[in-house]
Amino acid sequence: MIAINLDKAKAIAHDKRRAARAAEFAPLDIKATIPSEAVAAEAARQAIRDKYAVIQTDIDTAPGVPELTLVAQSL
Repeated sequence: MIAINLDKAKAIAHDKRRAARAAEFAPLDIKATIPSEAVAAEAARQAIRDKYAVIQTDIDTAPGVPELTLVAQSL
């Protein structure tokens, strides 16, 4: 039987979450520096932060590998 270290699996899921979040932030980083687009860009960035905060909580509270796999597949 193969044993999966849940803590290491969660760390890998967090790495995937960080990479996905960074990819969504990238186009907004430039827009945030343009005065006419800064407010809308910051609102979009906050929506991304909120989305990934929920995913972070889901990863942290996943009781087992099957639940963690479902969260990771959503990334």
